[in-house]
Amino acid sequence: MCADPAGKPASWTLDDILRHRDKVESFGLVLDMIQLPMSSRPIEEASYPDILLAGPRRDLQIDDVCRMIENIGRAGIPAAKYNLNIIGIPRTAMERGRGGSLNEAWRWDKAEQSAAPGLAGVLSEDENWERIDYFLERVVPVAESNRVRLACHPHDPYTPQGYKGVTRFLGTVEGLKKFVTLRENPYHGLNFFQGSIAEMLENPREEMDDIIRWFGARDKIFNVHFRNIRGGKLSFMETFPDEGDMDMVRSLKTYREVCYPYMIMPDHVPTIGGRDPVGVAFSFCYGYIAALLEAMEAGHL
Repeated sequence: MCADPAGKPASWTLDDILRHRDKVESFGLVLDMIQLPMSSRPIEEASYPDILLAGPRRDLQIDDVCRMIENIGRAGIPAAKYNLNIIGIPRTAMERGRGGSLNEAWRWDKAEQSAAPGLAGVLSEDENWERIDYFLERVVPVAESNRVRLACHPHDPYTPQGYKGVTRFLGTVEGLKKFVTLRENPYHGLNFFQGSIAEMLENPREEMDDIIRWFGARDKIFNVHFRNIRGGKLSFMETFPDEGDMDMVRSLKTYREVCYPYMIMPDHVPTIGGRDPVGVAFSFCYGYIAALLEAMEAGHL
């Protein structure tokens, strides 16, 4: 499973991670992944902003991330996820879905298309690639020596070039392909967020399987966020996994085809009514995934 210790990631010590691992495993579970202190929040809220801003504390902040990777390895946790995010996760107003649920959405025609740049200012694509390469050059060897798979989250969603001053190349399939071949290493890959990748595509239902094959055949998928959407590039709504445009059963068969060996998990879920609107929705998604896996294992899919 993927679950984080309490408190801010930047403050976690080896003892914190070990206690967390022991607690998780006391329930008969296996802790496969935790989050590095590089989240999906905008750079203004980042724990280590200088990594992507190329600020004066960049090397010190990268050293902190390397120490955390070392501690994750010492704790016997085989993977860590992270984001290389500057503008966060843009969304427009939530929309009604099945059963009256509230679902996240992104409609470019309703977005503030001329939104001003934030803390990063106007950042060229070449400069952004240089900053990411600078980070990878230092952390990927540490991940390899500590046998920790580094799983980067795609940008969510795709945004046009220069939106808020930034071109988000990890919001395109071609950008993700370039990313995983930069500083090529078996411990450098993706937190393969199927929903986010669908948001980059004109026709997610028909395009997704070949994308899974491309990354899966190269062993670059270290975790799967199994989320569906209705729509596609620049206009979509998040949905429950069984009601969106993608054929999630076919996707699961494709992960099996490429011999993907790690987690299949939900991520964003619609908000429903009741005392625990998000928790119950997550439970439905876990049950859906577990049922598909059991049916596939039994040869029914």
